[in-house]
Amino acid sequence: MSSSYRSRIQEFKVALSEEKIDLKTLRELCFSGIPFEGGIRALCWKILLNYLPLDQSLWDSFLKKQRELYAQFLREMIIQPGIAKANLGLSREDVTLEDHPLNPNPDSRWNTYFKDNEVLLQIDKDVRRLYPDMAFFQRATEYPCHLILDPQNEYETLRRRVEQTTLKAQTVDRNRSGVTNVSSPGKALNLYPSNEYEVLPNGCEAHWEVVERILFIYAKLNPGIAYVQGMNEIVGPIYYTFATDPNNQWKEHAEADTFFCFTNLMAENRDNFIKSLDDSQCGITYKMESVFSMLKEKDMELYLKLQEQNIKPQYFTFRWLTLLLSQEFLLPDVIRIWDTLFSDQDRFDFLILVCCAMLILIREQLLAGDFTVNMRLLQDYPISDVHTILTKAKELQDGS
Repeated sequence: MSSSYRSRIQEFKVALSEEKIDLKTLRELCFSGIPFEGGIRALCWKILLNYLPLDQSLWDSFLKKQRELYAQFLREMIIQPGIAKANLGLSREDVTLEDHPLNPNPDSRWNTYFKDNEVLLQIDKDVRRLYPDMAFFQRATEYPCHLILDPQNEYETLRRRVEQTTLKAQTVDRNRSGVTNVSSPGKALNLYPSNEYEVLPNGCEAHWEVVERILFIYAKLNPGIAYVQGMNEIVGPIYYTFATDPNNQWKEHAEADTFFCFTNLMAENRDNFIKSLDDSQCGITYKMESVFSMLKEKDMELYLKLQEQNIKPQYFTFRWLTLLLSQEFLLPDVIRIWDTLFSDQDRFDFLILVCCAMLILIREQLLAGDFTVNMRLLQDYPISDVHTILTKAKELQDGS
């Protein structure tokens, strides 16, 4: 470790030891990247995402309250709807008079259960393929959720609920000769390739299952937006950062802390996921056009070239902006970019600059390429050094 890096870690330690954190100073430090050592990054993200209060004396009571609240969400939204096994000692309740699986009443508990299953299947499909090039999300977590995995209770976990739903909802497809094939949608969707995931022993759960729970609870608590594909790519890096925290006291509560940080981040980013807002001033279309407006200001020649080839911003910036570049780079690089984005006071204005910098850094290739070549470049961005991109974005911000 170089002496300059050691002194940088020291600067962070000093900033984080203040009784009342100076947010401006911390943001300036974080903008150039946050060290992982000692759990500094995970702690800074919790502050930058407005989760932890700036007054350190409030942390213990605040965290206790938030983590208890999350446990309450688990009880209400995961445990209670997931039918508990008979050995809970509960007498079986006769619900057939009041409520039953075919009850058409929209307030029916069964109706809600089936609707939730539709959302759950979509989440499940997405989280199982989160960062497939890394083993982390398939590995067992060191801190499985005892509330749900308690062997005394044997609640229906989300994983079991998905497996039962796919088995029950067998798809029937008829071929031309009139013979009917019954196949499990799990196979049809290739959801459960037998060799893809090793089955973890009882009492264990994989990291992707934790992410699934976070997204399912978010969808339940935010019915207006629920779950939209791509949210898994936003929660993934936050959870990874908190679940690999070298400080075990923090790591143990990675699930609850990730949930609240993700919720705060989505509060600032959710308009990108709401289709009805696409064309409003806070919607994604406006932001995509902002990238091209900035490009026009910074590099007119390149802007005109893309216009001439009819390369529209929505062809590539939609993914860049909604997913905060999480699909364009490897996870460690995404995390480094997010250090800077989270420290940006005008949330995500700097993201527009980063996207513009990405275009300008490959300007020679874009000016030389035709439509097909350029679209390939933009949808599979060729530069992997995020330091170069962030430096260029800062230059654009400073007007040089």
